[in-house]
Amino acid sequence: MVLFRYSCRLYKRLLLSSLETSSINVGIWARNIHSSAEGLEVTYEYGIKKQTMHNHGVQKLHQSANDEDCRRPHIPVMVNEVVNCLSPQQGQHMLDMTFGAGGHTTALLQKVTDITVYALDRDPAAYKIAQQLSESYPKQIQALLGQFSQAETLLISAGVEPGTLDGVLLDAGCSSMQLDTPERGFSLRKDGPLDMRMDSGRYPDMPTAADVVNALDQQALASILRTYGEERHAKKIASAVVQARSIYPITRTQQLASIVAGAFPAGALYARKDLLQRPTHVATKTFQALRIFVNDELHELYVGLKIAEKFLKPGGRLVALSFHSLEDRVIKRFLQGIDVSEKSNLNIRQKIRQGQKNYSEQDVEEFSSEKSNARWTSIQKKVLTPQAADVQENPRGRSAKLRAAIKL
Repeated sequence: MVLFRYSCRLYKRLLLSSLETSSINVGIWARNIHSSAEGLEVTYEYGIKKQTMHNHGVQKLHQSANDEDCRRPHIPVMVNEVVNCLSPQQGQHMLDMTFGAGGHTTALLQKVTDITVYALDRDPAAYKIAQQLSESYPKQIQALLGQFSQAETLLISAGVEPGTLDGVLLDAGCSSMQLDTPERGFSLRKDGPLDMRMDSGRYPDMPTAADVVNALDQQALASILRTYGEERHAKKIASAVVQARSIYPITRTQQLASIVAGAFPAGALYARKDLLQRPTHVATKTFQALRIFVNDELHELYVGLKIAEKFLKPGGRLVALSFHSLEDRVIKRFLQGIDVSEKSNLNIRQKIRQGQKNYSEQDVEEFSSEKSNARWTSIQKKVLTPQAADVQENPRGRSAKLRAAIKL
């Protein structure tokens, strides 16, 4: 028998009260939700030897066309657009806030060799790659290990003063390396421990995705899935998770994927389509929601944008890549000068709709930019997306959106 001990009443109260406000108010509620979850304690007491549904023959997931992504080498997203928007010049100093496998940083150095790139990443595996690459570029690359929220301290320790950087690249979301490593627990197509921590084991007390799905009650789980995954069937999935964990703890990625799939008719397993009209598993949004929550991604993104603005010099360039609507919304409103931590400032779109009901989405965005605080000027008139050839070469980048601006 498995007994769950909950130490998350405060968490639940904060989560539910926060979700009553606008879903864009990440400056306040994303931090509150996640900080309370850091205190989660999950205790499993077994009267028999530990077992999992995985060891009892979890249903093998159907291999969709998306598996082709896993066999491709790491390819940086929209690399030409990133380099063009940053427009590196001799002697400049750049910050790559999500170094990953170093694709964008390498492209910048190939464009202009006499630049300095501070390579930041919260993932120890990426940090190791940055250290290795710095051996080839000893004077051009300085590796930094930490989250967006730790960037200010790390930069100052490296001798970088606010207002001195010429360019900042922020590539949000999950890296291919993380998705392709089953032991990290990010992918539902490769079985592994249900972890999802981008920091890996750097913070042992940080809750894993397994902690979240095993500890929180149905209402809290549904709120996470709805908010971070924009999952329409959040209640149904949360109910299935709670029912399944009453039999065995949920500890494996494909175990969770099978539980989510079991909440739907067999014909609905791959009924959803991605932007390339390829079938996607019904658990995709659930995995996205848990990953965003575990890593506090929206709050980290917001803080990262503020730090980027602080360290850029006037005339410095910011390039931000996003991969789903929640990230893009935060970036867009930040560049428009909308304080996402204040709900009163999130009504511009509503006011436009009331006054100009026939405005298109593009008209609304351009109008909002004109009325925003004059802290940034856009490099391009509209958001950039991958070219067809880029999507064919790198399907994982199909949903990317690039926004670039110059600090005034």
